[in-house]
Amino acid sequence: MNTQPPEHDHDHDHDDHRPTREDDDIELTEREATFLALKSLLIEQGVVTADEIRKRMEFNERGSPHQAARMIAKAWLDPDYKVRMIDDTKAAAAELGIETTEAKLVTLENTPERHNIVVCTLCSCYPRSLLGEPPSFYVSKAYRSRAVREPRQVLKEFGVDIPERVDIAVHDSNADLRYVVMPMRPAGTDGMSEAELADLISRDCVVGCALPSEPDNR
Repeated sequence: MNTQPPEHDHDHDHDDHRPTREDDDIELTEREATFLALKSLLIEQGVVTADEIRKRMEFNERGSPHQAARMIAKAWLDPDYKVRMIDDTKAAAAELGIETTEAKLVTLENTPERHNIVVCTLCSCYPRSLLGEPPSFYVSKAYRSRAVREPRQVLKEFGVDIPERVDIAVHDSNADLRYVVMPMRPAGTDGMSEAELADLISRDCVVGCALPSEPDNR
């Protein structure tokens, strides 16, 4: 196994907070309390408005795995689009009318020789424009640490058994750079439409923690 170290420094701010109502009668986590205090300060200082924050949260919540799945399915069918997606993922998303808010998106192509897995080691930087909010496992401390140290074992626990001959590359997301994993197209999918192919691609495929469904297992 040739596990690559995280490729980018993590000296950055993160925007991984889930929406929280200030009038909820619940005990806030430290992260939520910090977020609310920072939000109030930014509004008070005139840096952003409450409406701008609300609109950004609503935009993030509209994100869906199907956005990334559409792109990947098109790339499987259209070699020219695949080249453009790998070269400039944001521009490729725009071609399909998909609005993205991330500063930079990079597509990582899985091959018979390499499997890519994505993590954010300090928090939960995630391509929300394409996938919505991150799943609970992605933000967990266990995943954030173990995915770097023992990715092959972590993948086995997700039911993904990567052969020893295949390298596993770990990529560390940050606020400026988010990753999209393009899985390999499953066998037996010749003749399938773009929509049918997109149905094979789950959210977890796009962070490298799952493989596309087989055509008969949808």
